[in-house]
Amino acid sequence: MTSQAGAPLTYDEVGATRRRPLPDGYRHLRYHTFVGRGPGAMREAADAVLEFWMHRAAGMRVTASAPRAVPDVQVVSRVGIGPLRMVAPCRVIWVEDEERRAGFGYGTLPGHPAIGEEAFAVELDDLNDVWLTITSFSRPSSRLTRLAGPLMPVAQRMYARRCGTALRRLVVRA
Repeated sequence: MTSQAGAPLTYDEVGATRRRPLPDGYRHLRYHTFVGRGPGAMREAADAVLEFWMHRAAGMRVTASAPRAVPDVQVVSRVGIGPLRMVAPCRVIWVEDEERRAGFGYGTLPGHPAIGEEAFAVELDDLNDVWLTITSFSRPSSRLTRLAGPLMPVAQRMYARRCGTALRRLVVRA
């Protein structure tokens, strides 16, 4: 894993996925899906998110500087092969790990195809249902991703759905 420990994040609105509203000037994504039921499902979902298993089960090759998300952990996600490979370096900027809510947000580093932040959180509601929420704000970081234009939001939404499906499978198997 290439260390970018000292590299600055590529945007100014650090932490905006944890608080609202999301900043102007970016595409916004909010994806919310049912994962499971009960405190056991909540704990399994929290561990799968915080230990990057959901991302791996959704098809990403993930390398992280620690086995669990904590602030300042470097995360590099890869998908594709050869010249079609996308490499996405990020840094974890916030983490929650409570009984009823757990997740993290990470921000883009130089070399990421986008500029912005993405958050993955699971929550146990008052009806004992567990929900995954993915929130992001982003814009293209390069000419190539700008050319992809309308395909980028479609790809982000598809990936969010894949994460939800992967997390449901991980929780059911637990």
